[in-house]
Amino acid sequence: MVLGLNDNSLAEKLIDLALQHGAEAAEVLQSRSRSRPVFFEANRLKQLESSAALGTALRLWVNGRPGLAVAYGNVDPISIVEKALAISALNDPETVDLVAGTSHHYPDMGQEVPVEQLIEWGQAMIDRIRSVYPEVICGVDVECDVETTRILNTQGLDCRYSDATLSSYLSADWVRGDDFLSVSDGQTQRNSLDSDALVDQVLQRLAWAESAAAVDTGRMPVVFTAKAADMVWGTLQSALSGKRVVERSSPWSNALGEQMVSPRITLFQDPEAGPFSCPFDDEGAPTQKLVFIEHGVVKLFYCDRAVGRTLGAGSTGNGFRPGLGSYPTPGLYNSLVQPGTQSLAELIATIDNGILVDQILGGGPGIAGDFSVNVDLGYRIHRGELVGRIKDTMVAGNIYSALKDSVELGSDAEWNGSCYTPSVLLDGLSVTSG
Repeated sequence: MVLGLNDNSLAEKLIDLALQHGAEAAEVLQSRSRSRPVFFEANRLKQLESSAALGTALRLWVNGRPGLAVAYGNVDPISIVEKALAISALNDPETVDLVAGTSHHYPDMGQEVPVEQLIEWGQAMIDRIRSVYPEVICGVDVECDVETTRILNTQGLDCRYSDATLSSYLSADWVRGDDFLSVSDGQTQRNSLDSDALVDQVLQRLAWAESAAAVDTGRMPVVFTAKAADMVWGTLQSALSGKRVVERSSPWSNALGEQMVSPRITLFQDPEAGPFSCPFDDEGAPTQKLVFIEHGVVKLFYCDRAVGRTLGAGSTGNGFRPGLGSYPTPGLYNSLVQPGTQSLAELIATIDNGILVDQILGGGPGIAGDFSVNVDLGYRIHRGELVGRIKDTMVAGNIYSALKDSVELGSDAEWNGSCYTPSVLLDGLSVTSG
């Protein structure tokens, strides 16, 4: 599976050239990736692709002034250094704080899967859906990504790891007269996909949508499935950012040690859990298992090196770059919400009148927590049962307020992007139906 950085000499050359041209410190982050996506469209195999890329970012400091340059492919190292030097001259000085260390090649994570297996998974998913709903039109994307990351700096650090991940996305479009229904779900795993579980989820949503139902306007309990629940947690993750604390833009800036949400909520990260784990961040700091919210109490803010230094707490190993051409900033990966004890069906059974939200349209809440979203796919709950699909419905509320009140978490946690979340029952949200 190993996808090596065969042009390792480029990283070393960049470090040497940076020092020769007056930099007192330098760091190189390299990422080499290879992707093999398989596309099915309108129930048939449509396209096979293969792509590869190498990105190299040089960060250097001259008289404390940072400069960052990025290039892709095999390039002339002196041109990258000159660009970084030119940018450095435009910036204000800052504290130079690089991770010191030695050379370390971490064990590879995940196994590369042949394209024939990807095709087999995709076709099997379509066949199962159409064996139950032959009129449904399916689309499937199945992909194997292999990425090798290396970071090298002038403090002796040289570490790398390779990772292979599998992802799949299944959509099912169902046209019934004037009614159009689109159900979709995805999955990211290592080593093997659980395509049967993905198909089961889509089949369940199609079955729930066979009937239509109306819903009243007013305040009522709302269940967000694990697929939709990332909207709930995104706001808390932003509030826990050490950068927002420094900027005083987080409403939780003074909340350390305070009970801010329901005691049912525990939010943590685990670098060894799930398909998004990584042994070090984009500054080379080791990642750690950390608890940010424990039984509703704010325990920790996540930081990169600069923010951690400002807060007097040090880096938590959460310095990540949104892209190679960006400077490190506090970011989360592999965040997990501790599941509850009730299944999704048991949560639904507790509701006399409410809705289940499975897909939403529009952006989620910002840092203030207020949201108003259109329900792309949802169902009415009546006397503890799902009675049909709802249309033209909006849900609104405030995340912080909703999570302080009656909250129930399901036992059905799954990875939704890089967040491991169960279904969530929030009471008293505002539902509007047109």
